[in-house]
Amino acid sequence: MESGDSAGPAAPAAGSQLVRLTLQGQQGPLRNQTALVDKSRSTVTYYVTSQSNLSAVVLYDSRNQGYVCYKPLEQSTCYLRRMEPWDLQTALNTSEQRAEQLPSHNNQTKYYREFLGIVAGQEVNPSRLGEAVQSLCEHSSIFWVRRGQGPGKQRLIYLCIDICFPSNICVSICFYYLPE
Repeated sequence: MESGDSAGPAAPAAGSQLVRLTLQGQQGPLRNQTALVDKSRSTVTYYVTSQSNLSAVVLYDSRNQGYVCYKPLEQSTCYLRRMEPWDLQTALNTSEQRAEQLPSHNNQTKYYREFLGIVAGQEVNPSRLGEAVQSLCEHSSIFWVRRGQGPGKQRLIYLCIDICFPSNICVSICFYYLPE
């Protein structure tokens, strides 16, 4: 995807399933989320517009080693981490759900905040990544991120991406810079 391209998903390929969600957030404003499942590539791609009107793409690529890739559409940067067992299960659950089974926001919906630290000076070589991540992050710098306890008082939160999964779990993923 070149910078300046449309934020929406491309036409689904054969074997893909496209599901659009409009979610009522905790705070009230609506946010949009579209999930594109591509079983042939073993990927689930979420196109998200958050409450703060920022758009992002979150890619779950379960092929080979498995990666989760975050791409804020207002930036020419991608953030990457290796999949964990919960990520793999989430991707599998999403690919098996039908539109009417996707999350409904009610008292059963669980909200979490997850902090990912951007590892300074740890730019990733795209040639070692799968086709899906290379395609999403074409013409972008790619940096490793890792889970953290939060930015602490001395670090500011850089950006947050809100995403909801079929398991009625919504996660606000917030990025901050780690010390070198």
